[in-house]
Amino acid sequence: MKAVVLAAGYGTRLQRGIENDPTGEFKHLGGIAKPLLPIGGRVLLSHWLRALTHTACVDTVVVVTNALHHEAFQKWAEEFPNVKILNDGTRKNEERLGAVACLQLAVKHFGLDDHIIVIGGDTLFKEDFSLRAFTERFAEVQKKDKDSSLVLSYQCRDEETSKYGILEVDSDLRVQCMKEKPLPTETNSRSACPCFYLFSRTTLPLLDAFLKEKEEGPIEERDAPGTFLSWLLLRRPVYVYRISGRFDVGNLPSYIECDKYFKEQLTNPDIYLI
Repeated sequence: MKAVVLAAGYGTRLQRGIENDPTGEFKHLGGIAKPLLPIGGRVLLSHWLRALTHTACVDTVVVVTNALHHEAFQKWAEEFPNVKILNDGTRKNEERLGAVACLQLAVKHFGLDDHIIVIGGDTLFKEDFSLRAFTERFAEVQKKDKDSSLVLSYQCRDEETSKYGILEVDSDLRVQCMKEKPLPTETNSRSACPCFYLFSRTTLPLLDAFLKEKEEGPIEERDAPGTFLSWLLLRRPVYVYRISGRFDVGNLPSYIECDKYFKEQLTNPDIYLI
């Protein structure tokens, strides 16, 4: 099994918040890519590498970043021998390839032919998440059908449905459909789907077909990874693994809240994510 971390975004909302912060307290975070931000005394992405290494569930981790942050990611990766850093060649937000194209870039560049855990580079989860339990659940759904993939979901509030992709699932926790940012009145489900997927090996060839179909469309159709998931649901079985929630570091207030939680409230740091 392999892991691909999508870390080629530019964090424009967060950087804007840092620049406009009147206290100047977070000035030292200016220009740092979100996956490299310190969270509770450890780089955000290092939380994942620690768990991936401890569980030994993958043998290779590919981090896709951009030309602007490439050097910083290379320096970070020096302590992790199983990490490969891939530069997508872009230098500003307007040039971005999009998350799905970045995933395909990693698959093609390294010739990946294995099940792949896809991790949003700015993503962390509440303490009930377990990488070991998640991969065990994947093994179970693979026994049903080798084409099966597994995604996460957590319950969001009514007013939050319009922010996320919302999954509708059956009694077997197989996803029936995904609605992108629906109004609360447009679905009975409150199952939000974060950017964390375990795609089966047989799913990877479909990346080409999806991107070919969307190549004339707006970047948004290739940027949000949920667009590929919505498309995939019509072609392959996808199941859900439920968790209690995620941490968001999309803007300065949410970053501050997340960092404070990890410093003051994280109950079992030694087994976090494991």
